[in-house]
Amino acid sequence: MKKIILFIVCFSIIFTEAYAMQSKLSDKEKSIVEISAFTSSGNQEQLAVSLNKALDNKMSINEINEILIQSYAYCGFPRSLNAIGTFINVVKERKAKGIKDIQGDKPKVLTSKDNRDEIGTKTREELAGGTVKGEWQTFAPGIEQYLKEHLFADIFARGILTHQERELATVSFLSVLNGAEPQLKSHISMAKNTGLSDDKLNYAVRYAQFITDYNMGVFKKGAENTAYAKYFTGKSYLEPLSKDGVSASNVVFEPGCRNNWHIHHKGGQILLVTGGNGWYQEWGKPARKLKAGDVVNIPAGVKHWHGAANDSFFAHIAIAVPAEGASNEWLEPVSDKEYNKLK
Repeated sequence: MKKIILFIVCFSIIFTEAYAMQSKLSDKEKSIVEISAFTSSGNQEQLAVSLNKALDNKMSINEINEILIQSYAYCGFPRSLNAIGTFINVVKERKAKGIKDIQGDKPKVLTSKDNRDEIGTKTREELAGGTVKGEWQTFAPGIEQYLKEHLFADIFARGILTHQERELATVSFLSVLNGAEPQLKSHISMAKNTGLSDDKLNYAVRYAQFITDYNMGVFKKGAENTAYAKYFTGKSYLEPLSKDGVSASNVVFEPGCRNNWHIHHKGGQILLVTGGNGWYQEWGKPARKLKAGDVVNIPAGVKHWHGAANDSFFAHIAIAVPAEGASNEWLEPVSDKEYNKLK
């Protein structure tokens, strides 16, 4: 009996850890989301940062090119061409610095001998999980032809990126495109058919929307907040902005992340919310919803916590109010039971 219980416990731990790993995006997947989102939103400055990061992480030039080429089908030629122009400059600048990037495999190009209708129909049915039917197919047959023969044949047949990676890019394009909710819903379903989990897709959508709404070009996200990780539930990132005179830091919380209850002794703290949705709560008082533009003035000696909503990234600038002998006292975590009550 003890062996059975031990097996169940071990299996549960392994399954939980495996599930948690599946819910996170790899470095390459994060780069696909970032490049796609900034291309779709037209933020060339931040796109350049993400392109450099992707190349540093050994994505090939041709892999990135495929994302930017595919983007025109969802964002239009202007956004696609602007992004390609930005990428050209990034590659040139890196080459001038002596950085050797990976060119990568060449794409496959269909010829006049290939039956695009058959190829496109097969690819779309694989992604959709069956035959696609809609009134628009007979009402505007031209668009049906272009979707099958060009998008799902010419573009998807190019290779370089897997169907899963292409659908992740598409979901990211559409996540930040106003008025594209029906298409986003459709492609989330297609992405699931390629093997992407609900957790990965939910994370990708929230991440794409957050990085385009929150101006990451002004304040860096910073490195993972490992120094204070024991005082946080979930993952956060910290970027010190000023240490002389007045201490200020940019803090970014992943969805569901929050810090422990804590107290600032002698000197208080001011929070300037710059992106996403979050919560602030003082001991014995109702939690307060936070959004970009909100300001929280935390008096010295008040027990409190703050962090992200469970369905959103969250960012704020934390400013320490100077005081002689100021210190922080970290207390117990905010329990899942307490946190999950917040709506």
